[in-house]
This record gives sequence, structure tokens and C-alpha cells, in this order.
Amino acid sequence: MSDKFDVIVIGSGPAGYVAAIRAAQLGLKTACVEKWKNAEGQGVNGGTCLNVGCIPSKALLDSSYKYHEAKDDLGIHGISTKDVKIDVPSMIARKAGIVKQLTGGIAGLFKANGVTSFYGTGKLLANRVVEVTGHDGKVQSLSADNVILASGSIPVNIPVAPVDNDVIIDSTGALEIDAVPERLGVIGAGVIGLELGSVWNRLGSKVVLLEAMPNFLAMMDQQIAKEASKILTKQGLDIRLNCRVTGSEVTGKGKKKTVTVTFTDADGKEQKEVFDKLIVCVGRRPFTQNLLAADCGVNLDERGFIYVNDLCSTSAPGVWAIGDVVRGPMLAHKGSEEGVVVAERIAGQKAIVNYDIIPNVIYTHPEVASVGKTEEQLKADGEPYNVGVFPFAASGRAMAANETAGMVKILAHADTDRVLGAHIVGPSAADLVQQVAIAMEFGSSAEDIGMTIFGHPTLSEAVKEAALAVNGHAIHIANRKKRK
Repeated sequence: MSDKFDVIVIGSGPAGYVAAIRAAQLGLKTACVEKWKNAEGQGVNGGTCLNVGCIPSKALLDSSYKYHEAKDDLGIHGISTKDVKIDVPSMIARKAGIVKQLTGGIAGLFKANGVTSFYGTGKLLANRVVEVTGHDGKVQSLSADNVILASGSIPVNIPVAPVDNDVIIDSTGALEIDAVPERLGVIGAGVIGLELGSVWNRLGSKVVLLEAMPNFLAMMDQQIAKEASKILTKQGLDIRLNCRVTGSEVTGKGKKKTVTVTFTDADGKEQKEVFDKLIVCVGRRPFTQNLLAADCGVNLDERGFIYVNDLCSTSAPGVWAIGDVVRGPMLAHKGSEEGVVVAERIAGQKAIVNYDIIPNVIYTHPEVASVGKTEEQLKADGEPYNVGVFPFAASGRAMAANETAGMVKILAHADTDRVLGAHIVGPSAADLVQQVAIAMEFGSSAEDIGMTIFGHPTLSEAVKEAALAVNGHAIHIANRKKRK
């Protein structure tokens, strides 16, 4: 006899735990199954994001930037420092403490909202039965009227650079490096590669990023991408585009191990580089291993994602899927929003996800952030648009903070002036782009943003000025001619 619930969620990452909490808030008897274990072997919530993804990487990014700032950037403020040192094990320990606090916080939220936790591996059987194999090997069956699959994603491995969790590591292993490598190689100059590369570059590593694509940050607005490339290269990141790794060889013993990476460069010539550590960051793939029984009725698409419709409903009645395991960008906040929407739809509400307005952020310094369409997409669609750009070099607040690199770019429809996209590289870009996302959610025009009063002096004024520039009304820069 199985325990019966209204909702069972498999996975407690940002998609799963949010879905479970919202379902419980709506009065549904809810359970959540999570397979993750901490270093002590105890079951913990939070999935990849809290344990080895978003949160720990940001902790290291912030620690490494504070070290870089103290070592190299405070002199301009009249602050003298000398003999600044980094204690890497202490930095890693701080990161671990933050992870422990936040994962424990989810357990507290589950208890406060009445969500029942099961720690172990969940497998969906036919008729919405979930088989849970506990960490102790014991098996129990649960059943529900609705099951939400939120099993997340895992790093992609490549045969030419097999991860050994020693010299060749993935994004998870990169969070546990206990000493600054003299030379660090990164395969992939995407979001994860740039963030992890930035951490160790700031701490003193010579970082080389090998990117197979010919364009830097091809998914971003290319004006912003080029500006970001210029800034990051100036910081010391050696970003090599159109380079395809063809092999790797680990040699040496103990702490003297190195890896020789063979690759073809942009000119098609074979090159070799020797690194103390190599991080493989070539993307992530949906995690569905041992998740679905053959007769559960859930189908996968051609790329291995769980097939869902626009409302996150799978091919099996009463079974839903959300987050990284389904189509769309692999972003924690996208999965969280899907979790809320699915829980509300199960409860009979008519919620939807607006997939057109999902912010994307790269947490380098300065940050790179975007929402909506890029200029390249608008050109491809043949959509008429106007552009407003405002550089942080013209911002009094940015100048006072010595944070003048980058710009705000806003795109608006040429006929209606409705904001279609915003792209920022610069200080606090992650927070600034959210202001435009809110405006877009309410269908605002560039004029609407330009007419809004922003506090002075703030970085946010750059958003207002970019919006004003769309229609040639910027105050603190010379205006471009409007597109015809």
C-alpha cells in the first residue's frame, strides 16, 4: 500500500522546491523527493543550484573579487594596502557554510509549509506511482494525483577530455580547488566558463579559455558581447575563439601532475597548451537517468529533454515537468517560475509563464545581463526597431565608484516604441536589467521608462538615459540619429 499525496515533486532544486512550497501553500498535500547528499552523507535540498551551482559559484566570485579589489583597485580611492594574501581553503570553507545555511533553510521552509520530505532516488512508475529508493537502500512507493518532475541537469562530458576529478574537472570540481593553479585551462567560454575562469584569474592563475564557437557569447546581443570581450580580455582572461579541443593527456605524479591539451586554432593549425588544471564547461544536459519507468507514459524529445507543452504538461496525464529537464534556457529563475505556475494550475488557477521575458545574467565583473530580443534577432525577424545606448563612462555614480566600463542598450519597436529588449554590461547589470524586465512585463514603451523619475546619483539613471536615447532625447550624451 503506497502513501497517497495530491502532489509529489521529484527534485528539490529551484524548480522543484518552489513547486512543492507553492503547492502546499495552495492546500495540496505535497511531498518532495531529493537524491542529493552532502559531504556527511545526509540528504539535503537545493539541487545543483544551491549545492554546486549558482550559489557556491557566486560566493567564490564575490570572495575572489574582494581579493582582487584589495590587491589592485583600492589605490585609486586613496586606500593603501600591502601584503594582501588569499587563503583559498578559508574561501572554500566560507562557500560551504553558505551552502549549508541555504540548503538547511529549504528544509525549514518545507516544514513551515507542510511539505513532506523524502531523501533518496525517485523513479516515476505507471499511474503516477513514485518509487523512492532511500540512501539506506530501502524502497517505498508513493502515489499522487499529480507528479512534477524537476530532476535538473548535469555537466556534459566530452571524450577528448575525460573528467578524472583530479587534474581534469567539471564545474562541480572547480568549486573545490584548494590552491591557485599557476596555469588553468577552461574548455568553453560560455557563462560557466567565464565565471569560473574569472574566479581563478583574479586569484593569480593564468587562465586560457578555449571556445569552439567563432563568436563570443553568440546568444547575447553582439554589441554587448564585443564590449564584454574587450573588458574581460583587459582583465587578463585569454579567450580563444574557434578552437576545437582534439585531445588531452595527463602526465606527472601527485601535485606535479599536468594536462597537455591539443586543439586546432582559428587558422586550423594544431596547438598544444599545458595546464595544472583543466575545467570542462561545454554545457549541461537534462538528467533523466533512472527517472522514468518504461511504462510511465512520459516521452523524451530528440535532445533528451522531457517533452512538455507550453504549460509544462507531459505526455502522461497528471505528470508535469519543469526546470532544466525541459526545453528552454537552463536558468534557475525560469524553473522556479514554471514551478509556481504548475502548482497553481494543479490547484485550478490559470497561471502562465511569459517565456519572452526571462532575464539572463553572467556574473563576471562587470556583470553581463539581458532580457528580451537582441538586435540580431530583430534584424532576422525583420522587425523595425530603434536603439538607445548609454555608456557608464557618462554616469556620475559609476564614475564615483570607479566602475565606468560598459553600457546599457535598450531596443524598442520603431512604430509603437514598446520595449523589445535590454542588454547591459556594467556594474550591477543583473539588478539593472530587472528594472527593464518589469517594464516589459507591463508593456511599457521606452518613453515610459524615460518619463520615470530615477534617484540621483544612481546607476539606474543609465537605464533611464538609454531609454531616452531610443528616441533621441538623452540628456547626458550626444544623441544618435534615429533609425528610419
